[in-house]
Amino acid sequence: MSDFRDRRAGTPRREPMRRAREPKARIGEVAYLPVVTVNDTGAFLDWGHARDLLLPYGEQRFRPTVGKRVLVMIREDDRGRPFASQRLDRYLSDHAEGLAAGTAVELVIAEQTDLGYKAVVDGRFWGLLYRDDVTRPLRRGQRLKGHVKRVREDGRLDLSLLPPGPARLDVVGEAVLKALRESGGYLPLSDASPAAEIKARLGVSKNAFKQAIGRLYKQRVITIEAGGIRFAPGGDQG
Repeated sequence: MSDFRDRRAGTPRREPMRRAREPKARIGEVAYLPVVTVNDTGAFLDWGHARDLLLPYGEQRFRPTVGKRVLVMIREDDRGRPFASQRLDRYLSDHAEGLAAGTAVELVIAEQTDLGYKAVVDGRFWGLLYRDDVTRPLRRGQRLKGHVKRVREDGRLDLSLLPPGPARLDVVGEAVLKALRESGGYLPLSDASPAAEIKARLGVSKNAFKQAIGRLYKQRVITIEAGGIRFAPGGDQG
């Protein structure tokens, strides 16, 4: 029973509550983990295992605070013991190998920059999501699927959240159709609408929107009017 009596004091005493653990992280991953203890050895992080993960002082970029989260790479030392490091540049490369434009990748958002968002790609490389290619707010530590938009001459990666080619238009087209269904079959957006308005309503760029509605028009799913678009008679209304 969780409620029992302390014989010396004669008063009820409760067993300490167990801390809810994080989903298990693995060696080789980049993860955004909560700090649970700080002592003379370093900081200890909850990584979902029985023993907390050590973030040594030598692997810290700043002194962590209990209750806060830190973005770390999980590694093993030369004795096979797991540890965490905030110094991701030691383990991630700016020069990507084995990736090409259009490749699907796993991303972890690291930080926001003037250009967009710096992200960890497949736990091995750095990449950049440009602000114009981001259709929704992102947060540090967020995991999401993405695609290589371009491999630059210096090996650096430009990233996108949308797949390339026809698959990209499929994703945007579905967003347009969903918005049409939710608005009763008419959407007051057209190729003359401001880019900010399109992005706020659909979460896509104006260029992607124009390509998608052009495709839907050719498929006779929608009609295009001066001030917006609507389902064509007999068009797919879900």
